[in-house]
Amino acid sequence: MTKEELKEKAAALPLSPGVYLMMDKTGKVIYVGKAKRLKNRVSQYFQDSASHTAKTRQMVAQIDHFDTIFVSSEFEALVLENSLIKRHMPRYNILLKDDKGYPFVRLSRDSYPRFTMVHKWANDGAKYFGPFGGRFETRQALDAVCAALRLPTCSRKFPRDVGAERPCLNFHMGRCDGFCRPEMTEEEYNRRIRQACQMLEGKAKQLLQEMTGEMEAEAEALRFEQAAALRDRINAISALSKKQTVIAGLCADTDIWGLYRGAGKYCYAILHMEEGNLSGRETELFTAPMEEEPEEMLTALTAQYYLPRAILPHEILLPFAVEGYCESLSEVLTKRAGHKVWVHVPQRGEKADLRAMAQRNASEEGERATTAEERTAHTLELLGKMLCLPKPPKRMESFDISNTGGSDIVASMVVYSGARPLKSAYRRFRIKDLAGHPDDYASMKEVLHRRLQRAAEGDEKFLPLPDVFLIDGGVTHAQAARSVAEGFGVRTPIFGMVKDGRHRTRALVTPEGREIGIVGNPAVFALIGQIQEETHRFAITYHHESHGKSAMRSALDGIPGLGPKRKEALRKRFGTIRAIREAEVSALAEVIPQGAAEAVWRQFHPREEKAD
Repeated sequence: MTKEELKEKAAALPLSPGVYLMMDKTGKVIYVGKAKRLKNRVSQYFQDSASHTAKTRQMVAQIDHFDTIFVSSEFEALVLENSLIKRHMPRYNILLKDDKGYPFVRLSRDSYPRFTMVHKWANDGAKYFGPFGGRFETRQALDAVCAALRLPTCSRKFPRDVGAERPCLNFHMGRCDGFCRPEMTEEEYNRRIRQACQMLEGKAKQLLQEMTGEMEAEAEALRFEQAAALRDRINAISALSKKQTVIAGLCADTDIWGLYRGAGKYCYAILHMEEGNLSGRETELFTAPMEEEPEEMLTALTAQYYLPRAILPHEILLPFAVEGYCESLSEVLTKRAGHKVWVHVPQRGEKADLRAMAQRNASEEGERATTAEERTAHTLELLGKMLCLPKPPKRMESFDISNTGGSDIVASMVVYSGARPLKSAYRRFRIKDLAGHPDDYASMKEVLHRRLQRAAEGDEKFLPLPDVFLIDGGVTHAQAARSVAEGFGVRTPIFGMVKDGRHRTRALVTPEGREIGIVGNPAVFALIGQIQEETHRFAITYHHESHGKSAMRSALDGIPGLGPKRKEALRKRFGTIRAIREAEVSALAEVIPQGAAEAVWRQFHPREEKAD
């Protein structure tokens, strides 16, 4: 990709958190980064390089393309960045390549299980919590949980050391209930461990309430050091309760699907989880018929994707349910893989969060890759299907009438080429056949007759005929327009634009009275509303101009030496009757002859003339 193409792709990114992967011409990942706002961060690489470091300039020079993975929070982006750096070992990343990573809390499977802090999740049958933000905060929070439940943190081994010697100092300080004493049972110990597990899973509300009360009591007693220690423990437990979905031990060896149908394009995204780590993202854009339902697309895609493969995941999470499909696909893939392949749609918990993340990645990628032209084509295709047209409309003409009482009746003709106004083809009409009384139906007939007559005569300004006529008004207006079109043998479809209480077009109506609602489709609703507003604006503008000219002509009528050309010259120079009235003779004489200028001045200043 060229630098301009990279810049355009970066500018199309959303302002959301995520991770980006820079790749060279061979497809090798050369840099992995995270961002709170992907659009701002990635765009910086392709702006003016004067502010870049030498290393950044060298890296940018090797970028051929990049990919992104969208997440829900900055913390998730941080964890995912660490995972991807360890996986790809990019040349231009120097941080986070060590094996420390973000810590987990591990609970062993012994009869007296103990908590330990580890840097990596392992498939060893133990229970894992995390990952969490930092080693110090995790250790502090783990100590706070054990202290709150008075669990042992010493080096004694149970049940080997039960009753072997007297309790340690933690028991006498009230930090431990002395499970090394014979009177403390294994059942009670495991009950406390289960409570600790609930806290580590984020169910620490009751503990936090109790510790908050204790902290406030210490502060009231002026024991601020103890209150500060309790405050730090509360913060640590709160940090331990942070939830994220980038690394989820329950989702090892799992594929999570997202599917998005956009403007004429589909996009699927697959998040691959390996050993509990989100190792990558796979996306693909493709065109599909509009009639294809998402359920049909999902079943076709997943079958084509997995059936040819020799290695299959243990679990596949789909974005939505398809009746009977999960069971059948699971059965087929299980036979091929030689192990159980569980296909299902998660409804809650971490897996539901992962499903939402995959869906968001699919929609973001689909929207970013869809051009404005494709959105327009999709909207016109929808409109054509709603109006039962043989093909999407390429040219549309809209008409509106504007008047003040029975005078200055005008009409506008607005032309749209696709979804854009074609202003060079706009036309406006002054109604000639009506005298002294407004009649919108008769006016519409006259306008359309004159428009079709000019086309029949071969006037290029009125050619070609449109694919559809849109008439501002209801069924009666559409019927009036159809009667004129039939007289010329024109079979162009005609629709009236029916408005709601807020003067917005809520539906299109045929001359037969069949209404076609458009409110349910935002793209079509916006397009028709834009056409209606533009037609009304053009008609009102012409009406105001015409009415102003009429008022000026009537005020200047009957003045000696002032013909049509001199009236027009005054109108162009002064604009309004008020400006002409306030002008001096010398100013008027700059536009028209001296005698005519004096006549105009006398017309507006009869009293001053008599006084003179």
